Amino acid sequence: MPDSAPDPLQELLARLRDARDAAAHDPFGDPVLLVALAISRRMDEGALDLDSLGEMVQRLADAAAADRAKRLAHYLGLDGAVPSLAALAARLVRPDPNDSPIPFARYRALLETPRFAAVFTAHPTFSLPPETGAALAAAASGAGFPTGLTHRPTAPTLAEEFRQAGEAIRRGRDALDGLNAALLQAAQGIWPDRWWTLVPRPVLLATWVGYDTDGRTDIGWWDTLRLRLTMKRLQLERLEAQLAPLGDCAAALLARLRAAIAAVAAQIAAVPETPEPVAVQHLAALLVGERETALTGPGPLLALFAEALAAAPDEPTRLALAVARAGLAAHGLALAHTHMRLNAAQLHNAARQRLGIAAAPDDMAQRRGLLAAINTALAEVTPLPVDFGALLAERASAVRLMQSCAQIAKHVDGSAPIRFLIAETETGYTLLAALWLAKRFGVDHAVELSPLFETAEALDRGERVLEEALRSPHYRDYLRRQGRICLQFGYSDSGRYVGQLAGSYLAERLKLRLVELLRRHKLDGIEVVLFDTHGESLGRGGHPDSLADRLAYLSPPQARAALDKAGLKLREETAFQGGDGYLLFGTPRLAEATVAGIAAHAFAPVGAVDDPVYAEADYVTDFFATVRREMQALVADPGYAALLGAFGPGLLDRTGSRPAVRQSDGMGGAARISHPGQLRAIPNNAILQQLGWLANSIHGLGAAATANPDAFADLKARSPRFARALALAGRAVACSDLGVLRAVVDTLDPGPWLDRAGFTRRPGRREELLAVAGAVERLDLDAPVRRLFRRLQADHLALRAAWPDLPAMPDRLVLLHALRLALIHRIWLLAVAIPEFSPRHGVTRESLVVRLLQMDVEPVLTLLDEIFPAAPGAVVELDFHEPAPPREGLSYAAEHAAVFAPIGRLLGLVRECGAAITHEVGAFG
Repeated sequence: MPDSAPDPLQELLARLRDARDAAAHDPFGDPVLLVALAISRRMDEGALDLDSLGEMVQRLADAAAADRAKRLAHYLGLDGAVPSLAALAARLVRPDPNDSPIPFARYRALLETPRFAAVFTAHPTFSLPPETGAALAAAASGAGFPTGLTHRPTAPTLAEEFRQAGEAIRRGRDALDGLNAALLQAAQGIWPDRWWTLVPRPVLLATWVGYDTDGRTDIGWWDTLRLRLTMKRLQLERLEAQLAPLGDCAAALLARLRAAIAAVAAQIAAVPETPEPVAVQHLAALLVGERETALTGPGPLLALFAEALAAAPDEPTRLALAVARAGLAAHGLALAHTHMRLNAAQLHNAARQRLGIAAAPDDMAQRRGLLAAINTALAEVTPLPVDFGALLAERASAVRLMQSCAQIAKHVDGSAPIRFLIAETETGYTLLAALWLAKRFGVDHAVELSPLFETAEALDRGERVLEEALRSPHYRDYLRRQGRICLQFGYSDSGRYVGQLAGSYLAERLKLRLVELLRRHKLDGIEVVLFDTHGESLGRGGHPDSLADRLAYLSPPQARAALDKAGLKLREETAFQGGDGYLLFGTPRLAEATVAGIAAHAFAPVGAVDDPVYAEADYVTDFFATVRREMQALVADPGYAALLGAFGPGLLDRTGSRPAVRQSDGMGGAARISHPGQLRAIPNNAILQQLGWLANSIHGLGAAATANPDAFADLKARSPRFARALALAGRAVACSDLGVLRAVVDTLDPGPWLDRAGFTRRPGRREELLAVAGAVERLDLDAPVRRLFRRLQADHLALRAAWPDLPAMPDRLVLLHALRLALIHRIWLLAVAIPEFSPRHGVTRESLVVRLLQMDVEPVLTLLDEIFPAAPGAVVELDFHEPAPPREGLSYAAEHAAVFAPIGRLLGLVRECGAAITHEVGAFG
């Protein structure tokens, strides 16, 4: 019986392994480019076609997704022992199993003080179709991963983002019910007469999905109101489902809930799709008229809960009531707490318009006068009433957002404060301007102002920013009334501009300095809320080893110990971002494991920190300063912008509502990126993943490590904090390969294309390759990109010298990069086959070829379809009452079949490879 046909995928993997082995002994070998060229030749010979390549990419993506599911299970401990909630609760009640339980009052304080919040955020990281994400979560929970699913995302609408967030939050709330039940049951056996008086709320959920207006224009105040009302309805319906099986003791509660649900449903139905005045007037009538029925706080329900608990016929019923009450008391009238977000510039504009303060907040020469002016305004501010007419008339986005807070607090839920996050806070004036705006609309009691420290400048000046604000008696009084100070630390811009590890160090340093700052201003007794907002990717602080490592990386034990020693209550918060982050709540089992891990971290005892990294403060400061210096030099290198912009977001599918693509110049195509700042952080990171070099997480480490190799090796071996940071870098190295990057650099150099032209024997190919070489020459990227490659290579060689056992990129991921590069090469060869045409639509043939080289494919194909119509049109079918000549030149079907359609299919496969690479890395951007 004849042998079965060889598997082309296994053949290519074997070819790649041989090429990589050979390259280990040949400094001039380029295994990735060799395999890409081999794939191209097989396509020329007919051994591979687009269908077979599509099947190959599908298999690679399926395998990558299945392995990603295994890593997710390991991340949460599902392949070992998930922390037991019952055991955790038992340890809290009786820390020493041989000793007496702790006092009831102390246990109550442990349970009823919020210690941690999981915040569901939405950025462009919905990198999986919902069905594929659900399958991946199921596979991580123990099911098999099905083959043949699509892996390319479709950019979600705001409604789809909200739906996915809501499902993840619902599973999170179910898991929190399990945690609260365990905490109550641990008390039940020790205090049988009063356990049910406990209202546990150690872990909370929050969300900014639908409320985040930083960088987005697709969220109107009416959208925010509709979604906030929907969160209220979901909370009420959740309570109804919990209470319905409990019988007569819950009858009064159920009746009150059902009336509220009906009223809220009517209010949601009245929220208009566009803010037409008459429709908004009708909405206002329902919100005001139905306030009492719809409820504006949980108080009436909590009073009925007390009656129901007293009337409960048995302990299981009482436990169910106590768990439901805990969820209501913790979250108010919402499935999760509300975070709103805007940019500091929006606040500055609002203050300038209303107060006439013309000085720029970043002008140091005028800073003293600026702060004096805003403090005077705070002393004189008179609250204004807010109605929906004010919202309709308002044009300033910051004012509209604050007015929205006022209306939500009045008409939806006034029990839980709204977090008001301010991105790019780099001066204390920003916080004081926000406070003035809150006072202006009478919501300073209802909003928690929180600066975001993320840029290098903000992290450097964060202490000074807070000092400027804390010098204001109005801000100090505001914090005392609130009882807490809320701060947000970002791992997005800090990671891409100073390096992920240096950004983490700067954030930790600022947290440590906060203790002395609060003591100096006599705010020792307030609660400190530290929200680490980040992503699931390495470049945004998503530690790859485990959930426990992630939480410890973001909130090092030293910072927790310093706050504890100062007598400051700490509430930690962390982000679960977009579709990638929601995977950790993708099934009940995953959500339970995630909540168990959070609870284990939140209740971990805070003791003395014996980590040598803090004893070596001078070395560590120099180490991270070197990483920062090298990364900042990299960002300033023109070659870095050239590399990021060579293909740019053309490699990526849209993964969210916020714009991710480059600025365009009308029909003239994508503008050349001249600085990384022209890209948002997430696509910036995603492009680095697709180029095979995660510079934001590894660059500069070589220079830092070789400055003192012995100290580096010593701390790596002995310091948990240092080793945890390096573990993130190690995973980034495993997703990076100089050979992959070199192949990209060679592709952007006309020289290798000329070399191929000199070697080819295929008829017509020489002319195609020469045309590509000419087009690449016009890109003019080779010189800056090659200089950049040498910079990256030198630093990485230094790192490998200091860290010899660094991991290497696995063959499967290298093959994906080689496949994708071969597909890009085919697009380029077809690009130069575009027929000549007279300039039209503001473009020329040459400009379209260059745009295709930059992977700006979809708009180019749209233009080509207009310039070269595929169908002859209706004229062919009509009789014009005279003898007709042949209808020649009316259709370009041949060009579409031979050039344009294949380019579109190749782009699809390029993006499929990109989706598989995202699986291999573990997150998008």
